[in-house]
Amino acid sequence: MGYYINSLKYCYILHLRVLVSIICSQNLGNRYTHAYTSMLHSLSKIRLIATDMDGTLTVNGKFNSLLLQAFHDLNVANIKVLIVTGRSAGWVSGLAHYLPVVGAIAENGGMYYPSGRETGISLSEIPDLIRHRQQLAATFNKLKAKFPQIQESSDNRFRITDWTFDIQGLTTSDLELMANLCQNMGWGFTYSTVQCHIKPQAQDKAIGLLQVLPKYFPDYTAAEILTVGDSPNDESLFDARYFPISVGVANVREYVERLQYKPAYITKADEGEGFCELAKMIISKMPTVN
Repeated sequence: MGYYINSLKYCYILHLRVLVSIICSQNLGNRYTHAYTSMLHSLSKIRLIATDMDGTLTVNGKFNSLLLQAFHDLNVANIKVLIVTGRSAGWVSGLAHYLPVVGAIAENGGMYYPSGRETGISLSEIPDLIRHRQQLAATFNKLKAKFPQIQESSDNRFRITDWTFDIQGLTTSDLELMANLCQNMGWGFTYSTVQCHIKPQAQDKAIGLLQVLPKYFPDYTAAEILTVGDSPNDESLFDARYFPISVGVANVREYVERLQYKPAYITKADEGEGFCELAKMIISKMPTVN
């Protein structure tokens, strides 16, 4: 009899847990459905897209014709694109010149290159550039003493404000230890799908973008700006206090649990295909002119 009663209790508890799980799932689903619906409605107001590049605009590391068509379609719809990337100043100055964008922020908020301007604008205060580069090199060498496998990135020679090395072969634990070591040495640290960055502590994509927006795009409100990214160095662009409308392309799911700030919406497609998906959604929500 005792076994029978215990079995009934177990079945009752199990049934209750399943019922609670279903209710919670429904509530969670409703919450995400509401968030998705709200996000779709907000797309009709978008005038500027501030987007990461590698892993967000690229597909397997390259731009393709679909992306260039998306840029064209956005331009026709009078929606501006501003690139916010961790890539070097040297690389980004060329991108800002040749791509149909209004400008590009390089080195995770370190430099800004408006379209049509040959020289960049520093967003980080560096009184002595030579000494700054020497200090970055010394910090990299200290990391290399603990992680001898790390290699300086191919674009590091074209950098001004930060120092980069390739991320291949590094584990999450390695990256966490590097971040702590850099912090102890007075530097910031972040990483993307392609590179690790040693940088000034008060330098990230959001800080750089928040400097650029009021000076070069003063008429745009937060409700008219959408931020896009795919990896940890884009996390500040997902901070809803400053950028309430943020999107991650689908490959951000690999990192999303590590992020304190998460994108409000995630596309179905990865990388550049996800950006093109987003571009189509935005254009489809634009009010039609009779």
